[in-house]
Amino acid sequence: MDLTIKVGLASCGLAAGSGDVYQAIDDYLHKKKIKADLKKTACIGMCFAEPLVELISAKTGSITYGRVTPDNIPNIIDNYLKNTPSRDNIILSENYKGSENDNYLSQTRISLRNCGIIDPESLDDYTSRDGYKALAKVLSEYSRDKVISEISESGLRGRGGAGFPTGFKWELAKKNKGHKKFVVCNADEGDPGAFMDRSVLEGDPHSIIEGMAICAYAIGADEGYIYCRAEYPMAIKHLKKAIKDAKQGGFIGSKIIGENFHFNLHIKEGAGAFVCGEETALMASIEGHRGMPKIRPPFPAQSGLWGNSTNINNVETFDNVAWIILNGADKFAQYGTDKSKGTKVFALAGKIKNSGLIEVPMGMTLRDVIYKVGGGMLTDKPFKGVQLGGPSGGCLPESLLDTPVDYDSINKTGAIMGSGGMVVMDTSTCMVNIAKFFLDFTQNESCGKCTFCRIGTKRMLEILTRITEGKGELEDLEKLEELSQTIIKSSLCGLGQTAPNPVLTTIRYFRDEYLAHIEEKRCPAGVCNALLKFEVVPDKCVGCTICARKCPVNCISGKPKEVHFIEQEKCIKCGACFDACKFKAITKS
Repeated sequence: MDLTIKVGLASCGLAAGSGDVYQAIDDYLHKKKIKADLKKTACIGMCFAEPLVELISAKTGSITYGRVTPDNIPNIIDNYLKNTPSRDNIILSENYKGSENDNYLSQTRISLRNCGIIDPESLDDYTSRDGYKALAKVLSEYSRDKVISEISESGLRGRGGAGFPTGFKWELAKKNKGHKKFVVCNADEGDPGAFMDRSVLEGDPHSIIEGMAICAYAIGADEGYIYCRAEYPMAIKHLKKAIKDAKQGGFIGSKIIGENFHFNLHIKEGAGAFVCGEETALMASIEGHRGMPKIRPPFPAQSGLWGNSTNINNVETFDNVAWIILNGADKFAQYGTDKSKGTKVFALAGKIKNSGLIEVPMGMTLRDVIYKVGGGMLTDKPFKGVQLGGPSGGCLPESLLDTPVDYDSINKTGAIMGSGGMVVMDTSTCMVNIAKFFLDFTQNESCGKCTFCRIGTKRMLEILTRITEGKGELEDLEKLEELSQTIIKSSLCGLGQTAPNPVLTTIRYFRDEYLAHIEEKRCPAGVCNALLKFEVVPDKCVGCTICARKCPVNCISGKPKEVHFIEQEKCIKCGACFDACKFKAITKS
């Protein structure tokens, strides 16, 4: 039997123990003298089911098992070889019912077409799936104008968040008369809850290189940079290997694929500053300066790296380019909506069953993304809200779940699609605290250049902190909205201009929670410690003394087999008593 076994060894898989699973498979194959091709792959998107193991043969077909442990390996391999595969933990399968078959088939995978399928460190694996054919096609058949025309006709918009038309952006750079031009890939993914770029770079690095090379040919550039944060060590490792192999294979460097086209590529490791996701700050960092935004115009296409014309796109944007060239602009444009073509990758996080990466056509509703593809709520608590676009985005309520996922529709809600982070929240989440969390993030990450961003967000954070401590006043809501508008109008870069979005959307859609904190001095979700109150229910307390023994400050008194009492003045609201009580005799309000 020709047997291939693939193990997901991306960051998410390794964190779940896939390294031990891979070693267990290798040991078992040698022990039983089983002939098989054991391969490494990256994340197929189903982070919630890691470790993942896929077995492939002509006789039995492809079966992917999830939540695999080393102890499962003998049973999985032996039964598969007998053509009577174990039915436990089947995630995906050609011939059997996999638990995630329907969710996987609900996706349209263009950007993620190779992730979880190829070995990301193998050039042969990439070329076996039409890798670098698009580059060869444009170099032999397309003029520079033809390449840009194809990208424009596809309707591809920048996937970094702003949604600027990619073809038009390339055209601006091409028209610049400078002799030196650069192509830059923005892989500085800093949004909390976002991991799209990391997964693509770990799983399909050659697709980014090919997309950048095509862009370089189109605009007349001969040098490029991938700006990737140093917190992504595996992504950087795979990129370095891919660049080395691509250069040896003649796909970058001098006289690419035998044509008179030269393109050299470098990696710049960022230190993790959120502001360096803004393109002018990113370029300053590449140049060796402190990452701080600059006034535009001039735009990067006019004056970018070291004063030269520069085109900047993010990972997902470049990832789509080769597919569009090979399959045609019309094929890409058949997905999505009139103004938002193609597909979009989302990183699902929070209280959702199928946490991980998905790719769906633009225009699918938030409800279908969360419930049909994402599997619905992780807990038995009802859906409360979804955060889109990270710190620059906003929180949307259940009443807006039928909103189509496209740039214009999401923008109308006050949120933004951003690069694709999607954090799902249930009723155990305090929306005031969520707004405070994201504002705390942007306040800490502010480069400090703009007074309105540096000081304005600090004043807003102070107000939100007062509200969560039960010290807020009704006038604070007006102050928050007034400060928000000032920051939006006066900040230099897009990060500062969008920093108030989480606050504005939570006030707009979850105003009742703000009022509960301010007027009733109560946190409906029971999250804000300063507003919590733990009390003993006399009818349920049996005097077991567990709560008193667990209390770190000894604020619970009472004799064994008698009703206990909590001294509110001494209580630090840690919740240890609430968690310890087996009789549900302690309430939290």
